[in-house]
Amino acid sequence: MSVQLLVFAKAPVPGRVKTRLCPPASAAQAAAIAAAALADTIDVLDVTPAVRRTLVLSGQYPVPPGWRTVAQHGTGLAQRLVHAYTDTALPGTATLLLGMDTPQLTTVLLGSAVEALDSGADAVLGPAHDGGWWTLGLPDPAAAAALHDVPMSTPDTGRHTLTALRRRGLAVTLMGTLRDVDTVEDAYAVAEQCHGGRFAAAVRANLPARDPAASRSGPGWG
Repeated sequence: MSVQLLVFAKAPVPGRVKTRLCPPASAAQAAAIAAAALADTIDVLDVTPAVRRTLVLSGQYPVPPGWRTVAQHGTGLAQRLVHAYTDTALPGTATLLLGMDTPQLTTVLLGSAVEALDSGADAVLGPAHDGGWWTLGLPDPAAAAALHDVPMSTPDTGRHTLTALRRRGLAVTLMGTLRDVDTVEDAYAVAEQCHGGRFAAAVRANLPARDPAASRSGPGWG
């Protein structure tokens, strides 16, 4: 089975993205950080073999070379995600959907998810540090209907997603856990993992220098 890649994204418009970075960031600075995260994510997907690459977008954003764009639609995040799978479905092609909030994503990790789908996995799920998930791969786009009853943006979203998939009889292959960029501490932590990408540079340029004491005592730094 071949695989297509989707990035579920919001256009990096000041005041509409990464608002939990404000303060200390301004709305424009938060948008610059979001834009860098999206660009780094696209870079990784660009070098990963796929039948097709699509931005599933809220708002307007320049279409990268070799990509296509479809608009998000629906009431609520769960419905928009379901539509992302069904609107982009290709016969005989699995779909791997990713967010734009894990710019530390590597080609090795993404390749492992693609390989699992290509090898016949029922579903692939990448848990996130905050209890959500950073990727969901499905050979059958109709299986995304499982998301309809999953509460989104909660500390239990990932667990409920896993349960919903298993209730459909799917054997789920789990990927490594990644940290989403939601808060300022998330941004600092993820920037340290990006090793020279746009995101790390954007964090340095748009957030104040990190307090070493806060980095030692903050969540996820034990």
